[in-house]
Amino acid sequence: MHFLNPEKHTRRAFLKRSGHLAVAGTAAPFAMSLAAMSEAAAFSATDYKALVCIFLLGGNDYANTVLAYDDVNYGKYSTIRAAGAGSAAGIVLPKASLAATVLQPQTALAQGREYALHPSMSGLAKLFNNGAAAVMLNVGPLVVPLTKTQYFSNNTTKYPVPPKLFSHNDQQSVWQSSSAEGSTIGWGGNIGDLALSGNTNALFTCISLAGNSVYLAGDQALQYQCSPSGAVSVKSMKDKFFYEPAMRSAFAELIQQSSSHILENEYNRVTRRALAAEAQVSSGIAGVTLKTAFPAGNSLAGQLRAVAQLIGARSTLGNKRQVFMVQLGGFDLHDSLASKQPALMQQVSEAMSAFYSATVELGVASSVTSFTASDFGRTLTSNGDGSDHGWGGHHLVMGGAVNGKSFYGTPPPISIGSTSAPDDQWHVGQGRLLPTTSVDQYAATLAQWFGVAPAELGDVLPNLRNFGEAAGRPDYPANLGFLRTV
Repeated sequence: MHFLNPEKHTRRAFLKRSGHLAVAGTAAPFAMSLAAMSEAAAFSATDYKALVCIFLLGGNDYANTVLAYDDVNYGKYSTIRAAGAGSAAGIVLPKASLAATVLQPQTALAQGREYALHPSMSGLAKLFNNGAAAVMLNVGPLVVPLTKTQYFSNNTTKYPVPPKLFSHNDQQSVWQSSSAEGSTIGWGGNIGDLALSGNTNALFTCISLAGNSVYLAGDQALQYQCSPSGAVSVKSMKDKFFYEPAMRSAFAELIQQSSSHILENEYNRVTRRALAAEAQVSSGIAGVTLKTAFPAGNSLAGQLRAVAQLIGARSTLGNKRQVFMVQLGGFDLHDSLASKQPALMQQVSEAMSAFYSATVELGVASSVTSFTASDFGRTLTSNGDGSDHGWGGHHLVMGGAVNGKSFYGTPPPISIGSTSAPDDQWHVGQGRLLPTTSVDQYAATLAQWFGVAPAELGDVLPNLRNFGEAAGRPDYPANLGFLRTV
């Protein structure tokens, strides 16, 4: 498979795959033809597994999501975040407000380090303390392992950095695809590529509840888009334009019939596939009854409820492996961090907690792993009423297969990056974190749990070759251990 290697995305490779499609037969649905191609075959799953990416658009503020709680580091946090702020409290969360969200790991962290989640995240704190969730500390895009000295050397040939750091659109794309904005292939889609042959209906391998997403775009896998209310319908077949059944029937026949005109025939073939998929999804989720209550007025919860229904319909839809994406916006809080982040954190916590409960209800809690991602973390320093664009950040992994009640990665020191401080090696100014764990490591751990073989990881995640024992960097392993792979 070619995946994200740009040298392999050539005109020759395109023509080769186009030839394969011609052999596979143009009359069959596109995704079904792909599933039959030898390039797509990777593993034959007998069980069910799903990955759910929960993307927090705008760059979530890491320091007020997973907070330093021990007295020493909370003191540093509160001093830095209050400095230069427009009020005495600045963007500091009172320590007393964290009592209900203190995280209690099964193994205490070194040097007495302690953490708590945002006060609005009591549901996720409970899941962590019950062993169904874990925290990944200071993860972000890296091309190669970097020290602060190497980063500031400006020798980007020897020490390359991710493209266009601190840019929203680019870093969203880098998180999802290892490339800047304009990338057309994502690592979620690459994982989906490997799962196509194991699904009866390959079209439902990668499903987005968040619109078009590079994360779910594979070299061969298509991303099927749904809405929180279910399958996205062909509008002209549902609205009142054709008020007579006979007219509607005639129009349906017209837009699906075969044609000698190549473009018209292809358009109609896609329409047939869309209508067939809509009918199959609608029928599948109609047979799924969830008793789990999802909070109303919470857009993320609505998306995750739809994911739960789709998972509940997995047998009807013919799936053994699926990759999903949902998202919530509003995290670009240069201003009003203290007033706006609580509602966002509450939505995330309530939505994820309800989703986990739904997976328990469906009997698939150990078969579904959810994880958060975001454009970037933010500055530890306050700009007066918020925080600015950063790099590394803290994220959450949730599911029955998670080795939970634990922290993974390296706890970063609470610092704003003074060049004279001995403990600031992971800060590049204003409290921006230089990641100590790469997105590729994070993703590789998820991929291996999903069923991707170690030998296939380099195709899915091209920068992974720069990490792990094979690259002489066992301190940056390809499996971080936060998931049970049995």
